[in-house]
Amino acid sequence: GDRFEAVVLPAVQEVPHYVYQDSPGYDGQFYAQLAIDPLLQDPAIEQAIDTFGYRAPRILFSWTAFLLGLGQPALILQAYSVQNILCWLILAWLLLRWFPPLTLRNFMLWFGCLFGQGLIASVRLSLLAGPSLLLLALAIIAIERGRPWIASAVLGLSGLGRETNLLSGVCLFGRRWRPLRVADHAAPLVRIFFVAVPLALWLGYLYFSAHGVTMSSGRGNLAAPLSTFLAKWDMTLAELQEFGWTETYARFSFLSLVSLTTQALFLLWQREWSAPWWRIGIAYALLMVFLGPAVWAGDQVAANRVLLPMTVAFNVQLAHARGSWPLVILGNLTVLHGLESLRVPWLWPYL
Repeated sequence: GDRFEAVVLPAVQEVPHYVYQDSPGYDGQFYAQLAIDPLLQDPAIEQAIDTFGYRAPRILFSWTAFLLGLGQPALILQAYSVQNILCWLILAWLLLRWFPPLTLRNFMLWFGCLFGQGLIASVRLSLLAGPSLLLLALAIIAIERGRPWIASAVLGLSGLGRETNLLSGVCLFGRRWRPLRVADHAAPLVRIFFVAVPLALWLGYLYFSAHGVTMSSGRGNLAAPLSTFLAKWDMTLAELQEFGWTETYARFSFLSLVSLTTQALFLLWQREWSAPWWRIGIAYALLMVFLGPAVWAGDQVAANRVLLPMTVAFNVQLAHARGSWPLVILGNLTVLHGLESLRVPWLWPYL
């Protein structure tokens, strides 16, 4: 956006790029600049990033873009924008493992994962949620194949992409939850420790660098339990009551709230500890309780991206449930927002 154009890195200024007028732009522009200088050696980079302590720890997908772009700024920017699309395509293929295309319901669950607003927003805006979800899927496959250390390595890598990805370490626990059996938890806890090591090392590098960075949770990302969630419900219903369904984008906030609430309640009801996807889903359902105003703000509802693992966990678990068509629909209503944001020609006017 033009509000940050004056402080972008000199290397970015030299590359032709489109600038949105009267706009702050979106988060992807900052991670793309981190990709230009992933070791953060340019003194100007701290000023170029809006919240440096929040974004600098999330370096993984900036590094992948740097490597794909062969260290050339013009190629790096292109690689950063394209890697989300590549991850989406690979994820579409991997998800067939849990949603074999044998029934209409499986197709709907697969479609809900891929075209929900959370993942589509990540692809459109070159964000971190989509690539993070791909790494999570790879880690789950490793666990299902009996290779927990490979899963630990993948999850440790994903922690460099987004600190909340570390929540997925809960999938490394055993299939049975016996809290009094200390021996059952020794190996999983060791693996979870190693999952946190890559991010800890990177944070150490940031702290002792010239920037002296300490990790930040970002402004307004966390809040008292359920406070912002309930406030979002209240604000959305009030706006719909005042303006009606078709005259406000609050309808998409409503769809998001219904979907995420359905997903969380289903996972709470199911309680299938033996399933690694369930363990991840319930961890993110707990995170949802603490999300703050910055995550629930507006009609884009960033919570859809933050809670993508819960969405996929919900759909995977639902694939094994009987008579669940109402849940299939209610839990995937954000597909309507995803399709609207894609401006599907024959469908968009009706959304």
